Amino acid sequence: MCGTTVPGCRYRSSRQRSLGLGMTTHGLRMKNPAHPGGFVKSEIIDPLDLSVTEAAKVLGVTRPALSALLNQRADLSPEMALRLEKAFGVSMDTLMRMQNSFDIAQTRKRAGEIRVARFKGKRGDPSPAVA
Repeated sequence: MCGTTVPGCRYRSSRQRSLGLGMTTHGLRMKNPAHPGGFVKSEIIDPLDLSVTEAAKVLGVTRPALSALLNQRADLSPEMALRLEKAFGVSMDTLMRMQNSFDIAQTRKRAGEIRVARFKGKRGDPSPAVA
């Protein structure tokens, strides 16, 4: 099996499936992207055999703050992403894209609950609403 780093690859590893990482076909949305906290826990903290307390010390944050992220009860902040990049070398940009993808997917799941009428334009204005 190959990973998503191989151009044209049609297969995902079991790790990619468990993290919700889909095939990266242009124009298709991931329906269930991974929360960055789960990724940090499984790909950084656990392999380094660090406790949450030890990792929090390395990052200069409180244990409860890191625990909330790792257990997917809190969003990844840009500051935490930068701390993870500095301490462990994982790209801040990648982590923030993961958070953004996760947030978009969660919001799309709730789209039916969000009631907003389409803007039709001002009365007498011949220009249509922006699509």
